[in-house]
Amino acid sequence: MKIGVISDTHLKEANSRLINIYTNYFSDVDMIIHTGDLISEGIVDFLSQKPLHIVHGNMDNFEIKKKFPKKKILEVSGFRLGLIHGWGSPFGIEKRIRPEFTNVHAIIYGHSHKSANHIDKGVIFFNPGTATGFSMSGCHSIGILDITDKINGAIIPV
Repeated sequence: MKIGVISDTHLKEANSRLINIYTNYFSDVDMIIHTGDLISEGIVDFLSQKPLHIVHGNMDNFEIKKKFPKKKILEVSGFRLGLIHGWGSPFGIEKRIRPEFTNVHAIIYGHSHKSANHIDKGVIFFNPGTATGFSMSGCHSIGILDITDKINGAIIPV
């Protein structure tokens, strides 16, 4: 199972950068996860070309927040993936979101606009960074999760 992971797009509609990301990195994935701050239904419509799982973020409008949950657990190939956007300062975000899930193999999140791919106390923390939103470093990225008998994550600069 190959999963494209994207977050913090902050777009009203699919622009050339998002179309390029989809064409070059998501055209061969089995599903897409968006961890919030989509901003508009247009992004949902565009990414729905593949099976799509979304949690809402703090910047999403009322309609997005009504349609998609704050957090969810996705079961994929025997692994439990916790999806959440996150909140507050980027510093300490993983400590704040960890208690939101029990018995998961990975926590996939966004909000900080900073990528992460590491294991802490047996749980993979995976943040694709911001694909098209504001970045302090000027770097934009997405993530790819390959799930076989284990979870392998990669952060891809775009």
